[in-house]
Amino acid sequence: MFNYPVFIAGCGDIGRRVAALHRARGDSVSALARTPAGASSLAARGITPLAGNLDNADTLTRLSLRRLSACDAQAGARVYYFAPPPEGAAHDPRIEHFMQAVQGAPAKLVYISTSGVYGDHRGGWVTEHTPPNPQTARARARLAAENVLLDWSRRSQAPLVILRVGGIYGPGRLPIARIRRAEPVVRREQAPYTNRIHADDLARVCIAAMEHGNGIYNVCDGEHSTMTDYFNAVADAHGLPRPPQISLVEAQMKLSPGMVPYLNESRRMDNRRMREELGVTLLYPTLEQGLKSCAADTAPG
Repeated sequence: MFNYPVFIAGCGDIGRRVAALHRARGDSVSALARTPAGASSLAARGITPLAGNLDNADTLTRLSLRRLSACDAQAGARVYYFAPPPEGAAHDPRIEHFMQAVQGAPAKLVYISTSGVYGDHRGGWVTEHTPPNPQTARARARLAAENVLLDWSRRSQAPLVILRVGGIYGPGRLPIARIRRAEPVVRREQAPYTNRIHADDLARVCIAAMEHGNGIYNVCDGEHSTMTDYFNAVADAHGLPRPPQISLVEAQMKLSPGMVPYLNESRRMDNRRMREELGVTLLYPTLEQGLKSCAADTAPG
């Protein structure tokens, strides 16, 4: 059984799930807190808040991150970096600020990236050896962050794990409001393939990556279906009418700018390396099973 200090930068939904799993086994957890309200929220969950703002390098300089570094790897903190890049940025200044503030090297770092770094493969399969080809600003920023970390890992010799994650769903993370508004989706025969992972399974994958991982892993449940299948399944699970369907051309004109990029990319992720090397048995290997855990979810989406 591992027992070590844990530090989380970007302690949102997934970070809180990871923290809860670590605390359940007796690990001490601290996390970066950007605001006093955020610090109070973390403290209420038994997480030690450390004040700092990834958008302001000076606040990270004042925050002593030396506790994350140690010559003895068993004494150093294990670091999870879950903070997203700034919206619309072509690179990730936040992770650059963070890595500049870390003196020495943490014992290990796990980073959540996105499957979007692969770009469009017209429904074809992608593995960890597939060359990245990001086609959106968000994905390009994530790949830039990956490269910052890979360069840091080479220089510091600190172990690094990059998780390229598909769409995350779970309680509080469903498109319920969108379905209630009857916003349209693309006709099923034209809809892109998507890849998903339940939030609870992603948290467990993060911990397995910290304990056993090395390198890059595709993270998804392995069940491949279209974006339209996903919206229909969520609607069915909550007793709501299925969204109306329109053509891909209509969708590109009518849907929000945030949705359109997802219509232009279709790929199926091979998660074999995740399953075999990390040894994770998913709690929710299918969307049907995962949605049962969200039966009472009425959160906006």
